[in-house]
Amino acid sequence: MNASDPVDRRHWDEAYVQKGEAGVSWFEETPTVSLDLIKAVPGPKDSLIDVGGGASRLVAHALRLGFGHVAVLDLSGEAIARSQAAMGSEADCVEWIVADVTTWKARRRYDVWHDRAAFHFLTDMADRAAYVETLDAALSDTGHAIIATFALDGPERCSGLRVQRYSPEALSETLGPRFRLVNGLRHEHQTPWGWTQAFQFSVLARAP
Repeated sequence: MNASDPVDRRHWDEAYVQKGEAGVSWFEETPTVSLDLIKAVPGPKDSLIDVGGGASRLVAHALRLGFGHVAVLDLSGEAIARSQAAMGSEADCVEWIVADVTTWKARRRYDVWHDRAAFHFLTDMADRAAYVETLDAALSDTGHAIIATFALDGPERCSGLRVQRYSPEALSETLGPRFRLVNGLRHEHQTPWGWTQAFQFSVLARAP
């Protein structure tokens, strides 16, 4: 998959148009695991970006946790529009970015980088390398990245697309020496229609 291809943008727009935000397999009404990991991150936590956040409910919770600056980045403008509508007036407190994470240039740095189920769609090595460069440029010196992907025994495809599965150790190796693994855990996600999907969540900090 080449995330910069406009075909992929249409793919995700159509997924939300056809299924709605609560009809996609990765939807969570309350992103409990992500929130618990965000709360446990040490150091300053004033700014957060949710990469691939789309119609996720995470940013609404982040505002209530007291983050001063909250951003959502997603390839799909349709997903972001739905999230804005669901948040009502609270949406004005969020920075909304419709962009491809592999080519986006951050205008500021973030204390928390959160990505649940975006990175595993980058099956091309060049796209993964570009993602790491974006992460490196956008994460603050004391910041932490929380990245969730399908686990090694998770699905091989999602939304009709092939994915790359990881363990926390494999993800850390893929991101390279600029980041060190702080914590890794397994999560059994229940889809809106009752299926189980095995995820891994990794918390990473800048390497000394």
